[in-house]
Parts: sequence; structure tokens; C-alpha cells
Amino acid sequence: MDDKWQRARIIPVVGTGAGNEREQRATSALLAVLSIVRTLSIDLLSPLGASRAGAARVDTYVEPPFKLADKTTSRPDGLIEVRYGNQSPWTALVEVKTGNSVLTAEQVNRYIEIARGEGYQAVITISNEIAPSEGQHPTAGLKVRKGSKVAVHHFSWTRIANVASRIKARTRESDPEQAWLVDELLRYLEHASSGAVELDDMGPDWVNARELVRTGSLTRTDPNATDIAQRWDKFLTYAALKLGMRVNADVQEKLPRAEQEDVNVRTKRFVTQLCESGVLTGELIVPQSIGELNVSVDLRARLTSISTTFRAPEDKKARGSISWLVRQLADAPGSIEIGAFARNSRSPVVATLAALRDDANVMAAELPGDVAKFTVTMRSELGMGRRSARTSGFIESVLDAVYSFYEQVHQELVAYQPRAPQAQAKSGNAESLELGSVTD
Repeated sequence: MDDKWQRARIIPVVGTGAGNEREQRATSALLAVLSIVRTLSIDLLSPLGASRAGAARVDTYVEPPFKLADKTTSRPDGLIEVRYGNQSPWTALVEVKTGNSVLTAEQVNRYIEIARGEGYQAVITISNEIAPSEGQHPTAGLKVRKGSKVAVHHFSWTRIANVASRIKARTRESDPEQAWLVDELLRYLEHASSGAVELDDMGPDWVNARELVRTGSLTRTDPNATDIAQRWDKFLTYAALKLGMRVNADVQEKLPRAEQEDVNVRTKRFVTQLCESGVLTGELIVPQSIGELNVSVDLRARLTSISTTFRAPEDKKARGSISWLVRQLADAPGSIEIGAFARNSRSPVVATLAALRDDANVMAAELPGDVAKFTVTMRSELGMGRRSARTSGFIESVLDAVYSFYEQVHQELVAYQPRAPQAQAKSGNAESLELGSVTD
């Protein structure tokens, strides 16, 4: 079979043209799979209020017409109805954007009014825009009344692909037919012609802004600083989604409570970091892993650093703790840096993994006591431009660094588990007494 042959698709991308046509195809593909693959509709729609019942019926429609008060007709991209037993159906209007098209408040507000008039429960928007926080909408100016019976929800295409990839992995053995349908949806969304493109650009002012950062000229009041901060915020959410797709897990960005409740607090922190040090940071949480992934990009040094910090064994001396860590990183690059913090010490002793493989005493001899915690760091060159055929862009280079660290380091690390308490050997007298008591 010729490798250049194109495998047939249940959802074709051939002939996809203008933005409107791509939106129609993407809407139809997604809604059709939602109506068939119940596990996918449960995971996407039940958090929004739809029934979780496996036997619930999911009906989907494209471009349903609605008459407005001015006698004109409005056609949302889609409609989803979830019905179970005698319960009232849960119904949502769907508005879809692909490529670089963005949602507008005017259009979404119109669909909110239609949903309210029809007694529907929700309006769902889908685009390549990434919401600043969970539960927030990327479009400003939406007229959602307090206590409104119509909720507005947003999915990025990346979020949908993330959920779909986990469904595929979960159903591969139990229901191969449905797993295949989900895989076909993913193949469609991941194709460049679908319009469900990835986040690959830091904005039109990126080149100018990065030069201001490099020279230390960027100020907190500069609109460029806020723009980069907001785009970095979206990137961290995007990175969590993309890594989640890669490992089939619900990876999340770690945020302090104040920043979860107010995105402006988070933006202000990123602006301060950027203007004072030229550095942007973030943390990703991978379920059941040894610790958070700490992501740091230094725009002045053009360096990406990915690291994780975790407890050292509590029942080992320094050399034993170091050897325990080195054994877990048998296949990791020797250039990785290991930082060991002695108990009650704020500064680590640092050595490369290659040096520790040769002799653990390189680090142990410098430590004033036993190791309390380790930090493992991988550094790489930071792409500064936009992605092209010849070079990796900023976003692509940071994502590659995250993937490399996770696959070569993070997933290999397992938290230390001390041995169970060992039974003490019995003395000869004790054994005699016990034997005597049995024979008496």
C-alpha cells in the first residue's frame, strides 16, 4: 500500500473552502457524533445541565430557522436536544466559529433572546478562542441577566478535542465502533482544512513587544504588556489541554483562588513579571504525577525552563536519596539539572544528571545534611518568532519543551514509598517461652 495514498474519511475535508462552509462542516461533524456517541455527549453536555442517563436520547440539528419579531429569520449553526423519559428536554442553541473568526456579542445575544423565548436552557459557543478562566466566556458584552434561565457556555475546539481523545482511549476496548467514530472526528478537527486550528500566534504586536522586553523598555502601562500577559494566560490553558490530549488525562492550570475569581489579578501578575524580569511563568497539574510542571520562559535570555519539585525520601541519607532519584532517570538526558535542598536550607546544591551518574558524592559532599526536596529542570532554546516552515515559533517551542520534559522526566518519577515496618527477630529465650506455653 502506497504511504502517499489518503485513507478514506467518514468526515471528509476535501473541498473545504470559505469560512462559512468550514463552519457548517465542523458543526455537522461534531453534532452528528454527539448524537451517536453517548459517552462524548455525557462528558461535554452533562456539566452544562443535560441528563447523564446513558439511555437518554440526543437529537441534533444544523441551522434551525427561528422567526424574529421583525419578521426576519435567524439561523443558529445548530441545536442540541437531550431527552430522557418523561423529563422535560434540555435544549441548547449552538454557534460555531472556525479559523480566526471570533464570536460577537451581537450574534450571541441574539441567540440568548431566541433561547429565552423558546424556553431553551442554554446557548453553546464553539471557536478557537480560549476563555480566560473556567466558566468564563471569551466574548465581552454578553447580556446574561442575573438569575437567567438561559446559561451561556463556551468550548474551544481544543477543549472538545481534549475530551474526545480521552473518550477514544476509554472506549477503545469496550466499544471499538464508537471509539472509531470519535477518532474520525479527531482526524477531521486536527486537519488544517477543518478550520479548527491550533493556537499558534502571540498576536500582531508580538515582534515589537518582545524587543521592548529584551531591552527592558516595556512598562506596565504599555498596552503591549497587557496583550502579551493575556495571550500567555490563554497559552497556559491551551498547553494544559494539549498535554492532556497527549497523556489522556485532565491536566489543569494551577491558579491561586484570587486569580480564579478575578482574571485581572492574574493578568496583573503576568504584566509585573514581564516588565520587571522579562519572565513569564505558570504551573500545570497532571493527575497522579509526582508534582506540578513549572513552566518558565525568559524572553531576555531566550530560554525555556520546565521543572518539577518534590519531596526526597525521609528515611535515607543524602547519597541514598540522590541514588534513588538517579535510578528513576536512567533514560533522561544527562544535561538535566538536579537541585537538592538540604533540610532548613533555601539554596540548592546543583549538578547535572550526567555528573551524578558518574559520582553521587559530587552533590552529597556539598550538602550540609540530608535532602529535604529535589528540583529537576530541563532547559531549551526559546523560539521567539512566529511559526514558519523553517523555524519553530514561540508557542510551538514552549509546547515542545513541555512535552519533552513530561515524556523524558516527569512521567518516570514516582513519589518515594518507605518500606513497611519490619518485624523484629525473636530472641532464643522468647522462642523457648512461647514453645513452653504451647506444650503446657
